[in-house]
Amino acid sequence: MTSQFVAKIIAFVLYLGVMIFVGLRNASKNNSSADFFLGGRKVGPWVTALSAEASDSSAWLLMGLPGLCYLGGVSESIWTAVGLIAGTYLSWLFVAKPLRKCSITFGDSITIPEFLSNRFADKTHLLSIVSVFFIVLFFTIYTASGFVACAKLFNSVFGINYHAGLAIGIVVILCYTVTGGYTAVCTTDFIQGSLIFVAFVVSTVIAVFAIGGFGETVNVFQNFQEVAGTELQAFNGMGIVSALAWGLGYFGMPHIIVRFMGIRSNTEIGKARRIGIIWMVISYIGAILIGTLGTVYLKKFGITLDSVSAETVFSATMQNMYPAFIAGIFLCAILAASMSTADSQLLAASSAVSQDIFKGLIKKDAEEKDVLTVSRFTVFLISLIALLLSLNPKSSIFSLVSFAWSGFGGTFGPLVLLALYWKRTTAPGAIAGLICGGVVDVIWHYIPASVSPIFGLYEIVPAFIVCLVVTVIVSLCTKQNEEVAAKFDEYKNMAD
Repeated sequence: MTSQFVAKIIAFVLYLGVMIFVGLRNASKNNSSADFFLGGRKVGPWVTALSAEASDSSAWLLMGLPGLCYLGGVSESIWTAVGLIAGTYLSWLFVAKPLRKCSITFGDSITIPEFLSNRFADKTHLLSIVSVFFIVLFFTIYTASGFVACAKLFNSVFGINYHAGLAIGIVVILCYTVTGGYTAVCTTDFIQGSLIFVAFVVSTVIAVFAIGGFGETVNVFQNFQEVAGTELQAFNGMGIVSALAWGLGYFGMPHIIVRFMGIRSNTEIGKARRIGIIWMVISYIGAILIGTLGTVYLKKFGITLDSVSAETVFSATMQNMYPAFIAGIFLCAILAASMSTADSQLLAASSAVSQDIFKGLIKKDAEEKDVLTVSRFTVFLISLIALLLSLNPKSSIFSLVSFAWSGFGGTFGPLVLLALYWKRTTAPGAIAGLICGGVVDVIWHYIPASVSPIFGLYEIVPAFIVCLVVTVIVSLCTKQNEEVAAKFDEYKNMAD
């Protein structure tokens, strides 16, 4: 065992220890389900912003996106980044403050399914059931991508067996999610988001100088097809639309928009938005640069990655760029990205099951400790299913994230926007739209583009449109609840 190997192990142990400590330290703050799932709506703008962006970016920012660039998909990466940044900004601008106000007005809701049920006065509870079903389905897939990233990281850095690395990542994530709840997740996300930011900024600057300066970096981009040894795929209009459509996902991501509900005050949302956008722009530029420049930088060390290992380009670059201990700290950024998303997703999914199904339908007089117990059990159960989905070492982080992202954006996105801006929306309309959007998303995903070129379009687009149109049509054909309409006016008149 070399000194470099030991140094990297120390860095990882220190980092993982801090994450577990944060979870244990915040365990005593969870006196109610509102504390566990929403932090009592007491989280400040800095933590809210970095938590939202870190939980959004996931491991695909440090592995999936750089890997796509490494293989020659620069055009797709850039357009996707543009769509995501635009979607983030619009979500902060048009969803954040209205959602916080609306969720308070309609029953002080603490989960997205609960908010939708209260907002549309669904007496059948069908909206809650369908919402929780899709949340658990897509979060399980999304969580699996984080587990895959952890396993690939431990394998590439320490040579640990893929499945052993999988087990280590799952244990740590479960430790602080189950014990600490929302506050712990937001705090760890803040730490992780800060680490990701620093890793990208410092590493990009070093890579640019190592390659030969800004001028040579521009040449690398211009000659990237030749350097990478791969052929850039033709990126037509449909490809650009698909990449930009990633931005639609932000309107319906339960684990992201719930951050808007948990911020301390409406007046701090503007500050949080600016912090989040700056973080995103710099981090995405860093991801694209590392993925692209890695082709040249790694060749200096005789390293060439194939299509299976391309998603480890960031970790390979870090290990050759820094001394072992520093490399270990920055490599924790990948672990940070995986954990910051997985913990948020597990918490959002468990809150939906325990708060909306267990307490909302099964045992309405359940005590707080019972709700928390069910929530923690749900975290374990979803983790187990996600583990089964991530057992294949050849699993693609980008593909898993893409499917889950479209699922949420195409089902919940239109409903959230209509809930905040269209008083006429009804419960039957919301239920019909949610089901149709989810079905279209799943079916479209599995139909190959070879059947028809139209199926090459990212499934979030047809799912979003179908959900929106069906919700509007059914709402217009059904009677509006007058009490809900009056409550909507109360929300609109609520002071900022």
